[in-house]
Amino acid sequence: MPISVPSNLTFIPARDGEDTPRPAILVLPGGGYGQTSAHEGEPVAEWLAGLGVHAFVLRYRVAPHQHPAPLSDAKEAMLWIRGGEHGIAVDADRVGVLGFSAGGHLAATLSTDTPCGDPHLDVTGAIPDLSVLCYPVVSFIDAVHQGSIDNLLGGSPSSDLLQRMSADLNVTSTTPPAFLWHTADDEPVPVENTFAYARALVRNNVPVEVHVFPHGAHGLGLGEGEAGPDEWTVLCGKWLNRHGWAHPGLPIS
Repeated sequence: MPISVPSNLTFIPARDGEDTPRPAILVLPGGGYGQTSAHEGEPVAEWLAGLGVHAFVLRYRVAPHQHPAPLSDAKEAMLWIRGGEHGIAVDADRVGVLGFSAGGHLAATLSTDTPCGDPHLDVTGAIPDLSVLCYPVVSFIDAVHQGSIDNLLGGSPSSDLLQRMSADLNVTSTTPPAFLWHTADDEPVPVENTFAYARALVRNNVPVEVHVFPHGAHGLGLGEGEAGPDEWTVLCGKWLNRHGWAHPGLPIS
C-alpha cells in the first residue's frame, strides 16, 4: 500500500547548495502529547537545514488522540520521507529523527521499533538511522512524566502497556545510535530518563553520546540565551558531522 503524504508535515530544505541526495531528519516537537510546541519545530528545522540536512517537522496527533495515533503518524512520515515519491533529494540510507520531551519519547519508540499495530507501518523502513533526543520522556515506569502517560495512554494503562511504551526496556543491538542531552535540574522530566536510555544503549553496544548540563528549565528548545544548554546545537552538529551527516563545509553552530 502506498504511503500517503502525511498531514501537518513541514519541509525545510538543506541549505548546502548541493543537488546530491542529502540526509534528512524528522523533527518531533514536545508538548506532553497534549500539544506540539512551536519553538521546538520550525526553528529547529532551520538549524538543521543550515547544517546541510533536509528537515521535516511533524505535527503528530495529540490528545484526545491516544496511542497508537502519534506513533502511526511518525512511522508514516518516516516511510514517506525515505520512500522518495516526494521528489526531494533525500539519501534513503540516512533518515534520522530528533525529538524534544514527549517528542523525544516518540522518537525513542520509533528507534526501538515499537509496533503501532498497522502492518503497512510496522516495517524496518520506519526505524530511523540515528536519533537525537532532547530532554526526552523515556520511561513510563520510573521518574515518569505523568502528563505524557495520561495524554497518550489514558488514566489507567496496564503494567504491560507501560512496559511496552518504556523505550529503555526495548533497546536492542539494532537500535540506532543516539545523541542525548538534558539538564540535571529538569523537574517535569527528570534526567533519569536520559540516563536510562543511555544505559540501555551501552548495554547493547549501541553508540551513544550524552550531555547533561547543570542548570536549565525544561523545554529549552535550541537553548538560546541559556548558558550551558546553548552549546547543545554545536555539540550535536559535531556529532552529526562525525557520522557523515552534517555538511563539512558549513558552520555547525
